[in-house]
Amino acid sequence: MTVIAPRPVDARAGLRAWAGLAVLFLPTLLVAVDNTVLSFALPAISEALSPSATQQLWIVDVYPLVLAGLLVTMGTLGDRIGRRRTLLIGVGGFGAVSLAAAFATDAAQLVAARALLGFFGAMLMPATLALLRTLFPDRTQRRLAVAIWATGFAAGAAVGPIVGGLLLAHFWWGAVFLVNVPLMLLILVAGAVLLPESRMAEPGRLDPIGVLLSLLAMGPTVLAVKTVAHDGVTATAVLSLLVGAASAVLFVRRARARIAAGEEPLLDVTLFSSPVLRLSALANATTMFALTGLLFFSAQHLLLVAGLDPLDAGLVLLPGFATTMVAGLAASRLARRFPLRVLVPTGLLLAAAGYVLCTQLTGASAVGLLAVATVLVGAGIGLSETITNDAILSAVPADRAGSASAVSETAYEIGAVLGTAVLGSVLAAVYRGGVTVPGGIGPSWADSARETLAGASGTADRIGGADGADLLASARAAFDAGVGVTATVGAGVLVAVAAVVAVGLRPRA
Repeated sequence: MTVIAPRPVDARAGLRAWAGLAVLFLPTLLVAVDNTVLSFALPAISEALSPSATQQLWIVDVYPLVLAGLLVTMGTLGDRIGRRRTLLIGVGGFGAVSLAAAFATDAAQLVAARALLGFFGAMLMPATLALLRTLFPDRTQRRLAVAIWATGFAAGAAVGPIVGGLLLAHFWWGAVFLVNVPLMLLILVAGAVLLPESRMAEPGRLDPIGVLLSLLAMGPTVLAVKTVAHDGVTATAVLSLLVGAASAVLFVRRARARIAAGEEPLLDVTLFSSPVLRLSALANATTMFALTGLLFFSAQHLLLVAGLDPLDAGLVLLPGFATTMVAGLAASRLARRFPLRVLVPTGLLLAAAGYVLCTQLTGASAVGLLAVATVLVGAGIGLSETITNDAILSAVPADRAGSASAVSETAYEIGAVLGTAVLGSVLAAVYRGGVTVPGGIGPSWADSARETLAGASGTADRIGGADGADLLASARAAFDAGVGVTATVGAGVLVAVAAVVAVGLRPRA
């Protein structure tokens, strides 16, 4: 039983609900913008705060680590104390910490601020998706609402480089965090007026041991993937993975034991008995895997191979993100005629076709090819993620909407981490094996050139002359060869998951 705004269960949403959707769209947009903007602001942050290599890594990584670890807890917390209350607390905290981050005076302060942003960010996404179920009880309207909500990810990723380029051209690096504050204030005011409260009627007590186990399951697992991507298989990575795996097993056992005893678990693991929920979560993770992997190598190609500035690079990617939004909206109509088992694999295969095009990405003249590839990937992501988000919400009872939303968001985070880690590792390995560094270059410069294309570009600028030109040409060729292998791997993953979803959702005799 769920306490919701007083409206008949079968009523269609009115103007107030659609205005509430606009409020829920903004946090999604902002989080996506933040993820993209930070990558462009890192050089300016490094120059201003002089972080060590470890600190710079944590500036980037601490946010997703904390966010991933807390999504399940915050989704369940919203079911218990109220999803609107959780959202507004998250919005207020996110805005306040963004203000602090903008004026950080050293790297340690910025790392701490990013960790707190992850804490409050974990309150935002499960609450927004869960509130959609309250606002739109009608399935057809809800599918359209989810499509609009999901376009926030694509819209944020699209405008992030453009916003970042404009802000960094006219202001200091802190502006990329400061821009959050006025929008968070708007969400606080409008959300208090337009959003209904909803929660479980009899939630029971929160399970603190379950909270700890969920943190230990997700955080170390994400850390292990990132460590392997950056440093290879190390003792830290292995230990983190073991802690995460053991904690996940204990978390599931504890949840089942509490259910058997008639107590409320942190996450109702019986939700995963639904093939629709399991496979929709897998598809969600895969779409984010494809999106983050594409952004990882396409941004470097546009900036360092094609030689575009950040603003122009963002404009090249814009049609792909626009297609994601259009495809998401179209998916709400297509779902009336075609089942989940058809639409989701079709979306994944469209994204795979875009990755296949990326295997031909060579040289500065391939900008047009990359734009077409991003359109295909964007169409596939928009089609798939809209349907899967709606399917996840519809596959569970209404009073579990927050938990189901947390499952969806956790899948997104895992996919995003794996997209950068797995595809980034493949690209780095091929690049390092293919780049040729001219003799006579100092060891530190040579190591930098072998590590990344950006390092090779900076080294080439320093040494100049024929050696610099040869190094840059070799590095660009090695990078594009790495993109070819990486895109092949990405396409293979997308095709494999499409097959799993199609088979797993086929009608049972």
